[in-house]
Amino acid sequence: MPANNAREKSTGITTGDFVPGVSKTDPIMVADNVTRHFGGLTAVDVDHLEIQRGVITALIGPNGAGKTTLFNLLSGFDKPNTGTWSFDGIALAGIPSFKVSQLGQIRTFQLTKALSMLSVMENMKLGAKDQFGEHLWSAMFPWLWRAQDDEIESKAMELLARFKLDAKADDFAASLSGGQRKLLEMARALMSDPTLVMLDEPMAGVNPALTQSLLDHIFGLKEQGMSVLFVEHDMQMVSHIADWVVVMAEGRIVAEGPPAIVMKDPAVIDAYLGSHQDVDLGVVTGRIELPTPAEKASKKGTK
Repeated sequence: MPANNAREKSTGITTGDFVPGVSKTDPIMVADNVTRHFGGLTAVDVDHLEIQRGVITALIGPNGAGKTTLFNLLSGFDKPNTGTWSFDGIALAGIPSFKVSQLGQIRTFQLTKALSMLSVMENMKLGAKDQFGEHLWSAMFPWLWRAQDDEIESKAMELLARFKLDAKADDFAASLSGGQRKLLEMARALMSDPTLVMLDEPMAGVNPALTQSLLDHIFGLKEQGMSVLFVEHDMQMVSHIADWVVVMAEGRIVAEGPPAIVMKDPAVIDAYLGSHQDVDLGVVTGRIELPTPAEKASKKGTK
């Protein structure tokens, strides 16, 4: 990382320089020496990572950088070859995904996981935790869980109204558009009152008309006191909503910092485009502007 950037500090987030693995003032998640191998391929090789509490952190990197694999490891959907990590002070290594979610760490998926043949409301109610009716013995006695079920349905309807899906409550989830399914998945995640929300490419496949709505809801999570960690490829969106950016390339973390600093980092430009000496990058309001093929050809012709 450039020396002038490495000396800069981020008020309230870090306790050190803008370098990979920098310590945070109040991390909600800490990971050490996490690796994942697939045969001879090392998909993830993270020495140290801390996710700050109460901020929106973006995890970015080129395709194949290991972002989703790291998400799967941290949320219990995959097992690492080595490493330890904790959430809110609780060690998570070896804990299955459903128990991780019960602790308050909820994730969504790049490909939505809505149960298509259940209604939108039924999908929402599945997200609530500690339901009395889930146990075999109590399920046979509705009076034991009916009041709780009414409370869950009321909470679900409030969330659906917030996400403008209340009119779809009785429709099959299969009838929703791709963007509406993203909204449903985010709304369902909030049914368990999470502390950390992990979003895997929340904008992927979303109609532009719904993009701003999703952005507003991500902002809303932070305003409600939640921490957010999300994977995204759209640099403009990252620079618009992220407080902090972590950059992965070839399984490793190559840069960290505020969006405006990270977007100018040669290590980040290298990760996305190869050697930064061979390209011309402009940073406009935090967005990396890539040279067009014609501009690249023209530049080569003048060498």
